[in-house]
Amino acid sequence: MKSLVLTLIGPDRPGLVGKLADVVAAHDGNWEESRMASLGGEFAGLLRVTVTDARASELERALADLGDGLQVVVKGGAGAPEDGASDQLDTTGTVLELELVGQDRPGIVREISAALASNGVNVEELESEVTSAPMSGEALFKARATIRLPAGTSESDVRASLEEIALDLVVDVQLDSLR
Repeated sequence: MKSLVLTLIGPDRPGLVGKLADVVAAHDGNWEESRMASLGGEFAGLLRVTVTDARASELERALADLGDGLQVVVKGGAGAPEDGASDQLDTTGTVLELELVGQDRPGIVREISAALASNGVNVEELESEVTSAPMSGEALFKARATIRLPAGTSESDVRASLEEIALDLVVDVQLDSLR
């Protein structure tokens, strides 16, 4: 079996996910996991499917031919590292949820991600949005991330790094254990 990771982007429209699911199923693929959203009228998605080695190339060609302005990038086909290969991410570290709220301004994601990277932390998932603050109506930046600390990195070190820059960014940062 091959594990294929697909990146999809194109004009959003009803039935797009169904069309994609039909192509995967027609090639005996299994829809393993996905993250998909409509952002500014565009559809953006990540999808992991597994498919037999014999059908992988055929599925890749069918995905490339979906058309309608949908761009599909497939990774993990021929030449992909096998499970357990040395360049795979470490999945043994502590998993935390990071929540951040503050007045919106340019550079928040850059500063937070730099602090995380300096501690060797991997951002596994990130959602963010800008909304209106309830009372003032000012632009409010909100983010939620799932992060994984590498073995040997303490939660308190990461927390200290984030709290140090949170004052400069004027944001509230919260870290909670997930697993």
